[in-house]
Formats: sequence, structure tokens, C-alpha cells
Amino acid sequence: MLWNTVIFGPADTPFEDGTFKLLLTFDPNKPPTVKFLSQMFHPNVYANGELCPGLDILQNWWSLTYDVAAILTSSTTPDAQPDAQPAALALAYTILTPSH
Repeated sequence: MLWNTVIFGPADTPFEDGTFKLLLTFDPNKPPTVKFLSQMFHPNVYANGELCPGLDILQNWWSLTYDVAAILTSSTTPDAQPDAQPAALALAYTILTPSH
């Protein structure tokens, strides 16, 4: 099952006031996947829209108790907290992180 969704950029980030399209893919035998359809310049989102595996709760801490709201909330966390490890786009990390 595929769902097209939209999330809003978190306040007090470079993504504030942005709207971002996502594709959620549900498979009864696996955790759902999230892919950004909107182009993202973010250190933890690959050019193809996939999240870095180390930050994706759907891969690392999946639980059947998560609902769609929890999945969408987890998808905004990389926007609010860029992480250099792992960094999908090192240039984005350098530009978007104030200490660099």
C-alpha cells in the first residue's frame, strides 16, 4: 500500500515554512518505508529521497505500536537535528550546521 503525504518543516530550522511531499510504503511483513519526494538539501537525506539508515526509526527501532502520526513525526526529526554521522550530503551538513 502506498500513501502520498505532506509534512511541514519544523519551526526554527532552515526548513521552516516549507512543505515536503513524502511517499509511505506499507508492507505487512516489513516496517514501512519513508521517501522524500520533494527535493531535499539535507545531510541526512540522500539525493533519491531516502533517509540515512542510522537515523531512521523505521529501520532501527520499529514497533507495531507506531501509527502513521509517529511515522510522520519521525520523518521531521532529521530536519530539526542534522547529524554528521552518517551524513548523506556532507556539503549540506557543513552549510546547515551553525558550528561549521
